[in-house]
Amino acid sequence: MVREGRLGTEAGGGGRCGGDGRCAVQVLLHVLFEHAAGYALFAVREVEEIGALLPQVEESAQSLGAFLNVVKLAAFAPFKSAQSALENMNAVSEGLLHEDLRLLLETAMPAKKKKALLGVADAKMGAAILEELGYQCQTGGVVAELLRGIRLHFHALVKGLTAQSASKAQLGLGHSYSRAKVKFNVNRVDNMIIQSISLLDQLDKDINTFSMRVREWYGYHFPELIRIVPENSMYCRVAKFIGNRRELSEESLEGLEEIVMDGAKAQAILDASRSSMGMDISPLDLINIESFSRRVISLSEYRRGLQEYLRSKMSQVAPSLSALIGEVVGARLISHAGSLTNLAKYPASTVQILGAEKALFRALKTRGNTPKYGLIFHSTFIGRAAAKNKGRISRYLANKCTLASRIDCFSEVPTSVFGDKLREQVEERLAFYETGEPPRKNLDVMKEAVVEAGEVVAEVKRKQEKKEKKKKKREKRRLEALAAAAAQEELEENAVPEPEESATEPRKKRKKQQQQQQEEGESEPEQNGLQEEEEAEAVPKKKRKATAEAEPEEEERRKRKKKKKKVAQEED
Repeated sequence: MVREGRLGTEAGGGGRCGGDGRCAVQVLLHVLFEHAAGYALFAVREVEEIGALLPQVEESAQSLGAFLNVVKLAAFAPFKSAQSALENMNAVSEGLLHEDLRLLLETAMPAKKKKALLGVADAKMGAAILEELGYQCQTGGVVAELLRGIRLHFHALVKGLTAQSASKAQLGLGHSYSRAKVKFNVNRVDNMIIQSISLLDQLDKDINTFSMRVREWYGYHFPELIRIVPENSMYCRVAKFIGNRRELSEESLEGLEEIVMDGAKAQAILDASRSSMGMDISPLDLINIESFSRRVISLSEYRRGLQEYLRSKMSQVAPSLSALIGEVVGARLISHAGSLTNLAKYPASTVQILGAEKALFRALKTRGNTPKYGLIFHSTFIGRAAAKNKGRISRYLANKCTLASRIDCFSEVPTSVFGDKLREQVEERLAFYETGEPPRKNLDVMKEAVVEAGEVVAEVKRKQEKKEKKKKKREKRRLEALAAAAAQEELEENAVPEPEESATEPRKKRKKQQQQQQEEGESEPEQNGLQEEEEAEAVPKKKRKATAEAEPEEEERRKRKKKKKKVAQEED
């Protein structure tokens, strides 16, 4: 019996014997090809040495007819769905043996594993197949050339598969695989933090520039206001409220006090407006100043809203880092590193000078003192430390920031417990530098943090499960309601409509029917007097009385007509 996959004419037999009496074992090579449509197993022409196939494969790879003399499709296992294809793709990329691939190899590969050799594209996958199924695997060399030819002619080698359908399957699986690889929790996207902190910095620069323009512009009319109200946003609001200083009176004092939040300052503005040295301003210029002030105020309000948004995003993405060093400084570190993952990969020495690269390279070039801190200088800890301890506390703070970023990056349910504990440690170290009081050991603090974090995570998971149950119940009710509505519609459609009563028919039809009945009644000959009696009995009593009264009246009318005719004849 010829073994499946052999393209030669030999049947049975273990191999060929040479003149020296030794037998060369025939190697039965199969090639595994993973495609977006499914797994394909190809049998290669039986040879004594696999390397002997290389020249022939290289020559026949471009021609389909010649390539068919080398390989033959032994089995093809298509994927059942797009989800199944994605699962198999993920398993192949990770070097794992999926159940679909295992089933194909167990059913299509030869039973004698010693004589079978499987060619695969990935050595990692070959190792997994060897470990679980026991088939020897080979990569590179002639296998790579065979796979190149199979990839080129795959749609022609598999029956029922066209080049267009194969390319569509590849495109769909490629998109699914890419989406799955970059799939993450949308609430923990650090890109939004990077954009928010960049926009926040830009807004600060723009608001500062625009406020200085308002100060300079309105200062021609009311120069004393700059000294009384130094804050930019408040100055714009006051300038918009006052307008022409000559119109400011005691009645406006209450509104001014609401803006500046200080009665004495509002009174000072009122007194300064009465004795101001500023020039008069035209109504048109005043309108433009007020319009520009309104724009600056709206930008300031948007900046406050953006800062709240940044605070909420940092509490979701990096709660420990924001609890330790603050939302703004933590966002600047993430933005400078490029992502939270990159920041987690940095050592503490890099985090310490992050943002001071120019000073570092200048110091290395001039052989001067290297910087002690970068972006972390904006935290409150370094500002509170003494001058001699600034370098020490910055190094300690950078160490804790690195730990906090790694906890936030790699924890499934991020919490601020570790950040609060790390902040307590930095406070204790700061107190140690100032007073000499020894801080707690790091091991004890982390044990407490782990216990608290476990409780918080359990509570969060319990709430999530509760939400999921409620969501499933709502979905179930919705589906039941839809099914009931569909069943009701089906019943209404299948119901036979009842015939309408004669009263609802049009009047014209009823008149026609009555006329037809009367005509039929007149056309029918009277058979005997019994029929008339039956009809008379069928007529109601009232109708019979009416007809009896009507008969003598008709006779009288006839008599009158006859008399009139006789009188007319006599006169003639």
